[in-house]
Amino acid sequence: MNVFSKETMTLLPSRGAEKAAAAPKSSWHLTMRRLLRDPASVASAILIVLIILFAVCAPLIAQWTGHGPTQQFRETGLSPSGMPVAPNAEFLLGTDQLGRDVLVRLAYGAQVSLLVGVVASLAAATIGILIGMTAGFAGGIVDTVLSRLIDLVMSVPFLLVAIATVSVLGPSLQLSIWVIVFFSWAGLARVIRGQVLALREREFIETARSIGQSGVVTMFRDVLPNLVVPIVVYTTLMIPAAIVFEATLSFLGLGIVPPTPSWGNMLADAANGSMYMVAPWMVLVPGLALLALTLTFNLLGDGLRDALDPSSTKGARA
Repeated sequence: MNVFSKETMTLLPSRGAEKAAAAPKSSWHLTMRRLLRDPASVASAILIVLIILFAVCAPLIAQWTGHGPTQQFRETGLSPSGMPVAPNAEFLLGTDQLGRDVLVRLAYGAQVSLLVGVVASLAAATIGILIGMTAGFAGGIVDTVLSRLIDLVMSVPFLLVAIATVSVLGPSLQLSIWVIVFFSWAGLARVIRGQVLALREREFIETARSIGQSGVVTMFRDVLPNLVVPIVVYTTLMIPAAIVFEATLSFLGLGIVPPTPSWGNMLADAANGSMYMVAPWMVLVPGLALLALTLTFNLLGDGLRDALDPSSTKGARA
């Protein structure tokens, strides 16, 4: 005689499914689930990937159009009166005042913006993490000196130092990155210092000290993993700030040296002689690209903050 009733047999699979559903999920899985529930974050991530592909494919775009980023087309790229031509079949986004293809220059300019944004943000984040952790964990005179250094950097006027530095050393991509790094690390360092001040009094830090573990090992093995959330969020938000810094320097003639294209000097070309009055695409194309890139990084940073912080309003609903 079968001891299992039909009702019992039907309940077995459902109980198994309940156990599978109740199984603990990793923090990475929960973070991704919260992030994917935010439409703005998903759309921002997709747009960032598309912009990266657009920048990577810049040589292919130049080959497809047959136009180089600095190549001038004075016969087909300029009107009989010498004005830039509007978007057409040959120049999909029009030309600038020298008859250069705006689409190709936009793609190569995206390479510069992404390179400066990512490299400068990673370098600034590394400096900010090291100084912030050292100040917060060491305390005493070390904390005082490093905190005053952070305050000093944050109080220095950006444009004044940039103009003075470029006037002495000359504009270049490398100099632009270093100037951006100099003005970017202090904010993250202050945030990290505050986090470390709270963490160094926790029980696991006292335990590490009690077993004779060195301060450097404790910082990198016990303190640093607890700083992942602010590091990821602030580094993501530093990228659009670095991109805007680079565009500002290039717009003022202090960044990328022409004819190398960047979104900043493309805007400067549109402003030169008020060309945007007769060729509005010269300011709309790079301006909208710069707006889209900075906005998507900011939205993604906000989404990461909510996804990585379960106590936030959005994260609590996931």
